[in-house]
Amino acid sequence: MEEVNLTPLSPLAERMRPKKLSDFFGQEHLTSEGKPLRNIIEKNWIASFILWGPPGSGKTTIAKIIASKSNADFYQLNAVSSGVKDIREITSKATENLQKNLKTLLFIDEIHRFNKAQQDALLSAVESGLIYLIGATTENPSFEVIPALRSRMRIYKLNELMEEDIWKILVAATQNDVFLKDFQFNFEDNISGFIWMVCGGDARAALNIVEMIVNTSNTKEILIDKKTIENAIQKKNIIYDKDGEEHYNLISAFIKSIRGSNPDAAVYWLARMIEGGEDPLFIARRMIILASEDIGNANPNCLLLAQAVFSAIERVGMPEGRIPLAHCAIYLASSPKSNAAYMAIEKALEDVRRLPQYQVPLKLRNAVTGYMKKEGYGKDYRYAHSYEGNFIKDTFLPEEIKSNRYYFPSENGNEKAIKEYLNKLWGESKK
Repeated sequence: MEEVNLTPLSPLAERMRPKKLSDFFGQEHLTSEGKPLRNIIEKNWIASFILWGPPGSGKTTIAKIIASKSNADFYQLNAVSSGVKDIREITSKATENLQKNLKTLLFIDEIHRFNKAQQDALLSAVESGLIYLIGATTENPSFEVIPALRSRMRIYKLNELMEEDIWKILVAATQNDVFLKDFQFNFEDNISGFIWMVCGGDARAALNIVEMIVNTSNTKEILIDKKTIENAIQKKNIIYDKDGEEHYNLISAFIKSIRGSNPDAAVYWLARMIEGGEDPLFIARRMIILASEDIGNANPNCLLLAQAVFSAIERVGMPEGRIPLAHCAIYLASSPKSNAAYMAIEKALEDVRRLPQYQVPLKLRNAVTGYMKKEGYGKDYRYAHSYEGNFIKDTFLPEEIKSNRYYFPSENGNEKAIKEYLNKLWGESKK
């Protein structure tokens, strides 16, 4: 086979970045006929908006296509390396452009990395139309973009690219790229689904895989199969940002799976978080909360186990910590559930916030001084241990709300016995 001398070039993903909408694949809900971004591009109309979507979904490409079609003065910043000084310089240029009847378009990549002060610096210019702003973010704007700026911009949600989109992008690259078109590519049957899975719907990651295989080959005949892909990447591309939306999505799925008594789903979402590099103590803390909120007295041992697992993670760390995490998650998911304790404190807090702050009844007060005793502190209090069964029916709430109830034990697990015991003591008043 003929050997190849590779020439250093810019990354394939950059070389293949579409220059016009007809070369763009995916995001049809925004780019097909009559959809918002297509209208903006075709009508050469500029607006301020945020492109929110996962890595490699086309955010930067869309912004550059819009910039190339507009007659605006275009600037691009990356929020990682830029600050208020850069914004002020562009604002100054925008003021000069306004006098020339020229619009100014600013694209900020990773806008979620701007802090509040940096985002505040954009407000006036965006609101007045001095600058038209396109922000790109992988994070949910509801969390990462300040409300004042968010209200001045539309938000367009980009989706993870589908298998067919990734496949079209790769085929276009092998046929049209100035460098790759000289190679002979042979794709294994049905390999497109595997490529889509390992790249996580990220077009850049998919192109990087092909480029890596080509750069490590010494022939012009390139086989793209499962073996060569696994050899090139070593590990599946796990999309997970511990500070972003996926962090909240996965922990939510994990908690809801445990609450729903599905240990298999709980372990799967746990594995996703572990593989993505989530802080194991964060997971353990959430299981401590869940043990009281969703299980409570139905199985009090759950709280003890969750606390023990937190301590175990602190002592053994990872990767061994995955085992007690799974142990706890399975036990919690497999335990009887009750949110009665959680609902009790929520209802009590609601009354405390809504109703007057009633006085503690005198009989429940502790008479620590002679004056207090003279005033009636502790008078008529009946000591439960002085009565049969260590119990005496009495009122312990303020007179105004003496019949209020907050704890309603369920019929599940240990709580069923608690319910029966309380009903035995209190009769109809606790049913």
